[in-house]
Amino acid sequence: MAMTLRLPEDLDRELERIARERSTSKHALIIEAADRFAKQNSKTHQVLSAIDEIGDQYADALKRLEDA
Repeated sequence: MAMTLRLPEDLDRELERIARERSTSKHALIIEAADRFAKQNSKTHQVLSAIDEIGDQYADALKRLEDA
């Protein structure tokens, strides 16, 4: 999928520098960053969902501990 991305000049310069150092393109860097973000967001969602399930499953026990 094609898209246009407008970056602040300072970020564009930084990406250009990193791309040169890594012998790659800014395009590849942005794809890598987006992929990392999506994976991290997915993991965060999974952890928060698991916490919600645990909270629901052990609500009574947690309440008793709170009152102790």
